[in-house]
This record gives sequence, C-alpha cells and structure tokens, in this order.
Amino acid sequence: MRILVTGGAGFIGSHLVDALVDRGFDVVIFDSLEPQVHPEGAPPPYLNRKAKFVQGDVRDAGQLKSVLDGVEVIFHEASAVGVGQSQYEIARYVSVNTLGTAQLLDLLVNTDHGVRKLVVAASMSSYGEGLYRCAACGPVRPPLRSAEQTRDGAWEPPCPKCGGHVTPAPTGEEERLYCNSIYSQTKKDQEEMCLLVGRTYGLPVVALRYFNVYGPRQSLSNPYTGVAAIFLSRVKNDRPPVLYEDGLQTRDFIHVSDVVRANLLAMEKSEADGQVLNVGTGVPVTIRHVAETLCRACGKALAPHVTHQFRKGDVRHCYADLSRISRLLGFSPHVRFEDGMDELIEWSRSVEARDGYDRARAELEAKGLL
Repeated sequence: MRILVTGGAGFIGSHLVDALVDRGFDVVIFDSLEPQVHPEGAPPPYLNRKAKFVQGDVRDAGQLKSVLDGVEVIFHEASAVGVGQSQYEIARYVSVNTLGTAQLLDLLVNTDHGVRKLVVAASMSSYGEGLYRCAACGPVRPPLRSAEQTRDGAWEPPCPKCGGHVTPAPTGEEERLYCNSIYSQTKKDQEEMCLLVGRTYGLPVVALRYFNVYGPRQSLSNPYTGVAAIFLSRVKNDRPPVLYEDGLQTRDFIHVSDVVRANLLAMEKSEADGQVLNVGTGVPVTIRHVAETLCRACGKALAPHVTHQFRKGDVRHCYADLSRISRLLGFSPHVRFEDGMDELIEWSRSVEARDGYDRARAELEAKGLL
C-alpha cells in the first residue's frame, strides 16, 4: 500500500515515515524543505532512504497532484509552525496552512484517486485556555488573558463566573475552540475543512490534536517553535533558557514516538473516523520544570531566566483529556517525560544548535507582542 506523508522531512513526519517503512509500506514524502526548518536547503541526513522523496509545495496543485498516483492513505503533516511568528507573518501562515490544505482537499474532490483515508495533524493551540474547575461554579473556561490582567503578576485566570480561584483540569475534544493566534486559527481551519470534506464525500478522516511534541530531530535552529528545543538550543550555547510570566504555566509534553503510534492507530482502525482526538499524555508539566531539567541533564551551571513578562496570546494551562483516544483507539502514552528528555539530550550531543532566540524575541518586542 502506498502512503503519502506531506511534511515528511520534518520532525514528526520523518519519524512517521520511519515507522511506515518499517511496516513494509511504500512511502512517498512530499516536503518543501522550508528554510526555517531546513536551513541547509537539502533533505536532512536522517531521512529514510527507503521512502521516495519529492520536494514540493502543498499550495502547488501540479506538484501535489503528481504524488497522488496510487496513494491510498495520506498523513497531512505539512504546516508552517510558530505561534508568535504567525501573528506578524499572517499571509504566509494562512497561505501554507489553510490554503495548502484547501489545495489538497480540492484535488481529492476534483480528481480521480484511490485515497481511502486522510489523517490530519491538528493542534491543541486551538483550544486557547484549557478547562478549569471552580469549587463554586464547576467546570469553566476562562477567556484569554490580557496584558492589563497580568500587569501586576496575576498570572492565574480567575473564574469567569464568580471571580474565584480555579484549578486546571484535563481538556476534552468537546470543548469549544478559542483560537489565540493566527497559527491556531489555521490549525483549526485545517482540521475543520478536512472533517467537513470527509463528511460530505464519504472519505474517512481523523484529526489528531497534538499537544506539545518533543524528541529527536526537533529543530535546534528554529527559534519560533518547540519550547523544549528552544531551551535546549540556549543551554547548548551556555545561555539560560528564558521563561515568560513566572515559569509555572503548564503544558502537556508528549514524545514524538507516542505521536507516531497515535497516527498508526488512526490509520489502522476505523473507530475514530470522522473524529477529533487529543494526542497528549494527560500530565501537566511546568515550563520551569522543562528548563531546569534540560539545564541539569546537560550538566550546565545555568538557571532559567524568569522575565515576569506576558506574551500576548499565551495561555496559562492546557493539558489533554485522553478519554476519547483511549476508548476509540486504545491509545495511551508510553514514554515518561524524564526518559524522553534524556533521549532528546543524548541525540542533541551530535547536533549543532544555533540559538536564534534573541532574534525571535526582538521581533516580538518590535510588534508589541511582549
């Protein structure tokens, strides 16, 4: 069976390609080799030689159509990734993510093909703030915080109903999406367009909402995405990781190998067809803990620099409720956070890290996002 992986030269896509090749599938990689991710301008050395590589842009109908011949399953991983950067490179993010996905769907609707399943990479960023619980009001979804709210260090959102204290809770797929960036809006567009076309034309589609994915092959030269990789690039260059707010905001960090398993299950099983599924661990981890873990594991006498600054659009807490993916696909994460971080660090020892954080931060400041 032939399988197409868009974005297959990237971090998650390349690991997925390896797993598919190992299972004996005929795999086609379609990737633009975006310079921000692949500064060398060539396929990365880790790319599986048993897969066919085609350089191309998902927005180009001719290039995309040329790789659909004989394909039965598509994993749509191609995406411009960067929450902060998306706020000032709006046209590029909408073009690559929203229009690129529209081009793929247009071909699936208007050309002859043998595609019988589409798995699309969506994002937890589309939730905005996660679910919280108030002792008086029950489950609540605080609105996105403003710079004014956080000016005096009031980082935790209050209950939107009574103004009281709230505690973070696992966020399920049924929760409403509150996009807080152009990137999150385009990821919402991707999943909703794919599911809509699937329903309309009878094509099985599964949308996987990735939480914070980390692991080997994460770009150590791209300062716009992947907090673990950004921190690691700083540490490897003997610079402290920089934390916004007080560093106690939490995210759900999932190892790339677990994300690959979720994709394979979505392909193999029909129970999740037409569904959106969270792909995370269900375990919240503070950003400060990530930074301290990397400093310690790298043997560096560095301490994270806590700025007490608010970055516009950032959420305080969001972690996954895995009930649906567990029930439909039997999925549960295998890799512990500590073990995954150890693997990431070990891999990074042979990889050059180009710390571009200061440039990315300067861009945010210039646009008034800090």
